[in-house]
Amino acid sequence: MPITPDQKDWTWVLTRTCPECGFDAAAFPFEELPRLLLENAQRWPAVLGRDDVRARPDDSTWSALEYGAHVRDVYRIFAARLQLMLTEDDPAFENWDQDATAEEDRYGEQDPAQVAAELTASARLLSDAFAAVPTVALGRTGLRSDGSRFTVETLGRYLLHDPVHHLHDVHG
Repeated sequence: MPITPDQKDWTWVLTRTCPECGFDAAAFPFEELPRLLLENAQRWPAVLGRDDVRARPDDSTWSALEYGAHVRDVYRIFAARLQLMLTEDDPAFENWDQDATAEEDRYGEQDPAQVAAELTASARLLSDAFAAVPTVALGRTGLRSDGSRFTVETLGRYLLHDPVHHLHDVHG
């Protein structure tokens, strides 16, 4: 059964602590982002190895497997966005409908071990990409399809909330 699409604009996590997961985008030096991405990714294989990985807690919530596949794809999308920001002036990001992707790619039917491996690999690539960003490039900008403008730094801080929040969602 499809999940009702999330219509929230989560960019507010850049200015205040998330009351659900406790993430505070301003609480860490940006230089820690690569390490934090990897630490989060290292917790997902245990979640994706659970016996109930495919079970949805209710009709309106993704399973741990669906969340894991989503996080994997978030890492991939943001790696591409970061690359655009570093190579183009103020690029516009294509819209990504995460809910449509979950249905089209059948997140709930994917192999949990493969999702875990791909999530970990994608996190490492993204972590390495952020680690390689020179300080002078942190202010480079990009524009999301809804008009939200990010710098390289705010993109990284915004991005980190997603896997942290979803690990909280699945009690990881």
